[in-house]
Amino acid sequence: MLEQNINDAFLNARKQMRKACDLYDGCRLDTNKYELISHPRRIIEVNIPVRMDNGSIRTFIGFRSQHNDARGPFKGGIRFHQDVNKSEVKALSMWMSIKCAVIDIPLGGGKGGVIVNPKELSDGELERLSRGYVRELYKYIGPETDVPAPDVNTNPKVMGWMMDEYSMLVGKYSPGSFTGKPLSSGGSAGRGEATAQGGVYVLQKILELKDIELKGKKVAIQGAGNAGLTMAKLLVDLGVHIVGISDSRGGIYNENGINIEKISELKAARKSVIEYDDAEKLAEKGVLEVKCDILIPAALENQITGDNVLNIQAKIILELANGPITPEADEILHKNFTIVIPDILANAGGVMVSYFEQVQNNMNFYWEEEEIDQKLHKKISGAAEKVFHTSLEYSSTLRSAAYIVAMTRIFDAMRDRGEI
Repeated sequence: MLEQNINDAFLNARKQMRKACDLYDGCRLDTNKYELISHPRRIIEVNIPVRMDNGSIRTFIGFRSQHNDARGPFKGGIRFHQDVNKSEVKALSMWMSIKCAVIDIPLGGGKGGVIVNPKELSDGELERLSRGYVRELYKYIGPETDVPAPDVNTNPKVMGWMMDEYSMLVGKYSPGSFTGKPLSSGGSAGRGEATAQGGVYVLQKILELKDIELKGKKVAIQGAGNAGLTMAKLLVDLGVHIVGISDSRGGIYNENGINIEKISELKAARKSVIEYDDAEKLAEKGVLEVKCDILIPAALENQITGDNVLNIQAKIILELANGPITPEADEILHKNFTIVIPDILANAGGVMVSYFEQVQNNMNFYWEEEEIDQKLHKKISGAAEKVFHTSLEYSSTLRSAAYIVAMTRIFDAMRDRGEI
């Protein structure tokens, strides 16, 4: 049964929303609102036939969940991963609706995925799969309907293929149909670093409001992909010591600090962080439990659970990944006075710069990276401050406060459109 699986992503997302609803009169006193917002509008499942390099046909299963578009077109990434499932994309689409409303951009929430291990595909097979996904779904997406973006195991090259396929199918160049594209195809400066940079700005603002100094803090990061590794580099520049980092093959720890430039060189050479010499070797999830001031999960969902939460030593956690903490673990962390900066705020820099990319595509006028960074800093820092003060007003966690901010804006839009 769905309810019996404590690591079911969609169930966890609904629990988070229910908890915030119980604090917020605008939802608590009208159960219809929770019912409307706690389910996606639709979820589309498709079969994608792909001709493999050996001439055989292999069929892949793909999904697109469209949660809520009261404030604007559905928006959210596409992930290629062997563990993609319907519950996951439903949860991620819900979090995208909340995320876009928290940072106050005129977009709703969507998410997609394909059940595939992309490491097993050639470049040609990956392109044919990417284009096939668009062919099956193009009637349900588009610049004014649903705008996908990169996520786990997808990147600007994949978005470029998808945008090109969509443009051919609709008979016109449509750069605004996808974001996270290469610069040569209408992408935005700063998009590749946006998730991590936004995370840094949120961390700085929350710590400033709590009168906590960031410089000199010891940080551990689970995940050495684009977001995690970029976050590490940005934090080092701010005087932070990275003492732990991991990837899918394992983790490393050195209480005196890790040379992030050497880690970058290893990852650029398609090697694992465990090949770094001057550090203790750990299991992949072991990095979550090391001694540090700030922990940054930047990998996948359900990493901190009831099974390992009591081993977490950090007193500040910033969720750069989506849904890395289960509701059970979240409750324990709160009782232990651990500050959790939630994903729906912490990693919203990516979708914010995706929104900027859409605006630039629509204008056919492109900003310099410095201007984009200024806009990101101003808007996401303002969102962090709003969430912080809402948490004080409701005596709630930052997560529940973020939901309250978002739900207020979504319900206002639904009311003004006559949906409630």
